[in-house]
Amino acid sequence: METSELLKKVRKIEIKTRGLSRHLFSGEYHSAFKGRGMSFSEVRDYQYGDDVRNIDWNVTARTGTPHVKIFEEERELTVMLLIDMSPSSFFGTVNQLKNEIITEICAVLAFSAINNNDKVGVAFFANEVELFIPPKKGKQHILRIIRELINFEPKGKGTEIGATLEYFNNLVKKRSICFIISDFLSMEYEQALRVAARRHDVIGVNIIDPREENLPNVGLIRAQDAESGAIRWIDTSSQRLREEYARWHQNHLNYFTQTFRKSGASVVNIRTNESYVDALHQFFQQRS
Repeated sequence: METSELLKKVRKIEIKTRGLSRHLFSGEYHSAFKGRGMSFSEVRDYQYGDDVRNIDWNVTARTGTPHVKIFEEERELTVMLLIDMSPSSFFGTVNQLKNEIITEICAVLAFSAINNNDKVGVAFFANEVELFIPPKKGKQHILRIIRELINFEPKGKGTEIGATLEYFNNLVKKRSICFIISDFLSMEYEQALRVAARRHDVIGVNIIDPREENLPNVGLIRAQDAESGAIRWIDTSSQRLREEYARWHQNHLNYFTQTFRKSGASVVNIRTNESYVDALHQFFQQRS
């Protein structure tokens, strides 16, 4: 993509999503993720009335006088966006491709985070993590993320959510808010998700195109699997085939919902023929 065209697209997305994050989601984002816990700050001499449970016994033994640990509320949060850039995300039958909606959702979340003085990091993945951008603050950092979202071309085929979560678990040790934005057309990520959800606040954002849920009855069509590249003819006039396909998709949706909820993670389903603003608005309100 030409640089001038890329900058125009970045600017267009910035204007739309920054306005949403400032006017619609700023307060809701803070309310949804305000429970940040307490972090260690310093050690000082024990004073009358201090909680004895906070005594630092190592420092006390070393100095010979009682010392206590002081904790403070965590003010800064790290938001991680794990973004599915596999070929299946470059699909759409309504107004936008799935990856275009993913770009806008990520931009809204990122601007909401920096408005709250939080850091934002990103991992782009297909069958493996292809690009990692460490967490930082600031508008220029967010604009870089948007540029990558618009211009990124995955090298790999397929979708490996489990491997991506393992990468995330090994790399990010400090508790964070982790959004996984994908169409979740793969399975077998339960174990890695369970590990991630124990340490982090994990939210799965499932992007669904209505044509993926049900095949139209339009006779014989030539279809290509976006991730494997396999091409085959499908007789959509067969009711049995349409029913099998609908069950296949429903099984993936059920696996996504049940696996996330069983692990203690949250889920958001966003359909491309509906407003992602309404879906995020409802999610933030439920979390508040």
